[in-house]
Amino acid sequence: MAQTFSDNYRFLARYNRWFNERLYDACEKLGDEERKRDRGAFFGSIHGTLNHLVWADTMWLGRFAAQAHAFAALPADLLALPAGARHATVLHQDWAGLRSQRARLDAAIEAWVAEMPDDFVTRAMRYSNTRGVPRAHPMWQAMTHFFNHQTHHRGQVTTLLMQAGVDVGVTDLIALVNP
Repeated sequence: MAQTFSDNYRFLARYNRWFNERLYDACEKLGDEERKRDRGAFFGSIHGTLNHLVWADTMWLGRFAAQAHAFAALPADLLALPAGARHATVLHQDWAGLRSQRARLDAAIEAWVAEMPDDFVTRAMRYSNTRGVPRAHPMWQAMTHFFNHQTHHRGQVTTLLMQAGVDVGVTDLIALVNP
């Protein structure tokens, strides 16, 4: 079967879920106080960094959903952010709520890319950034940023966990293919 450009994003969505499951399982080894301890990271704590990812993923999924194609996998209630929420907003103070929302987002991301038409990634994307500045570029660039952003911050969390004495284990993308 021939591979499409979109298949790459389907693979990255699978990797995203796999990595997040491992990461959240590792975080369970710490108590709430330790997860919320300010460790000097950009978002302060492990909990703060994971909240940032939930915020950013929700924001980007909303942008993708607004691109003239209805996606059943991206319902409005999933994409709702509180008024005034920004990159450092803690959307979920409690661990169970944060973990539940992460799992819900990851399932939606996989379902979204599964239903995404193959030509979606080559379309133009138009939106306004968080400062209200209009942006336009190919969809594939935004989707690459979306998945790369997750990997970037998850890498920060793995470092914070290691510093706290918790080893997440192998998280390389290729480990998903060759366990």
